[in-house]
Amino acid sequence: MEGGKRVWYFPDGYLPAKNPASALEAHEALMLFNVHDCEVRVIIDIYYSDRDPVRGIEVKVPAERIISLRMDHKEDLGGHEIPLLTQYALRITASKPIVVQFGRLDTTQTNMAYYLGVGYCE
Repeated sequence: MEGGKRVWYFPDGYLPAKNPASALEAHEALMLFNVHDCEVRVIIDIYYSDRDPVRGIEVKVPAERIISLRMDHKEDLGGHEIPLLTQYALRITASKPIVVQFGRLDTTQTNMAYYLGVGYCE
């Protein structure tokens, strides 16, 4: 099966604040779906509006698997910590075409919001 693209962009990253009163933890996540029968190497570059980019965060997606990276868990990002309430953008580059999705769970208000960010791919 062939599917996906090798380069993906997500321009609207902004980690929501944590709400201790919520039963769910506010976060953003990046889902990487590998439809191939071999492992795919993925490089994540993070761009900020007010600081230098962080480039070259490497993750591996096993064959025919999906992995979810929490943007508020630095262990998912090679030790890099994205500050809360900071605008950022992502570029995802994969060794083979993959499908990528970005989502945010915002619990800063009573009516929580979960939405998916549609990325641009090439």
